[in-house]
Amino acid sequence: MITVLVTILVVCVVLGLIYWIVTKLPLPAPFGEIVQVVVVVIGVLIVVLMLLSLIGIGPGVHVGLR
Repeated sequence: MITVLVTILVVCVVLGLIYWIVTKLPLPAPFGEIVQVVVVVIGVLIVVLMLLSLIGIGPGVHVGLR
């Protein structure tokens, strides 16, 4: 459990650094915003999948209403 939490922290730090670097680059307006959105979406997906695996719901596991 602690390894997943440490991994989530490391992922957040790395993605935050990538996001910060992208904001500092002189990119054209639409391209810079698209890259920022992509970094945030990928980060949220990674963190959500890790949290779901922490509680026992992994990718490919179907939760039925039985």
